Amino acid sequence: MKRLIPAALLAIVLVAGGGWWLMNQGAGQSAVPAGALDAQESAEDVDTSSIIEMVQGAADAPVTVIEYASYTCPHCANFHANQYKDLKSDYIDTGKVKFIFREVYFDRYGLWASMVARCGGTERFFGITDLIFKGQQSWVSAGEPAAIVEELRKIGRLAGLNNDQLESCLQDADQAQTLVAWYQKNGEADEITGTPSFIIDGEKYSNMPWNEFKSVLDEKLGDA
Repeated sequence: MKRLIPAALLAIVLVAGGGWWLMNQGAGQSAVPAGALDAQESAEDVDTSSIIEMVQGAADAPVTVIEYASYTCPHCANFHANQYKDLKSDYIDTGKVKFIFREVYFDRYGLWASMVARCGGTERFFGITDLIFKGQQSWVSAGEPAAIVEELRKIGRLAGLNNDQLESCLQDADQAQTLVAWYQKNGEADEITGTPSFIIDGEKYSNMPWNEFKSVLDEKLGDA
């Protein structure tokens, strides 16, 4: 499980040709701020109402599951390769669960991946997310930042996006700023400290095997 750092330690985001180049604070994985968020500007100052929640399942499903995940988190990729498939087929597609996916940003690469996933809109978001997680080991380890950005562009093109769309999305400073402020607000409100994390009908859970996840859902559904 990857863990977050306090918002106060977030770095300044810089723009450079073809993508977002972010300055990380210190060594290791760190959360990433928005385009112009600096130490003096709070996420509370940013209007995040334009950010669309990415949702699957019936709007009136009796149980709501919110997943907080980072595209660079191996445990998140593993969840989507395994537990998520059962969750979708047995609970989301059957109208039992409304599923909400919320991105977490540990690093510049996760932010870039999010901007590519959202570039396809609500109809393509989950399909692109699946491709990003499936190819995680390849694009994360591509080498220099420019190579990683290009691998993410390839995923976007595979999903049907063209180069102009991708460049527009990757260089959208306002969107980047708003996304990270949105992530900060949600993460702080739900006290998210690592990924993947889940809010199931208002209760927070860490990553767990499918049999445990299923038991929680069944218990919630029994109370519904």
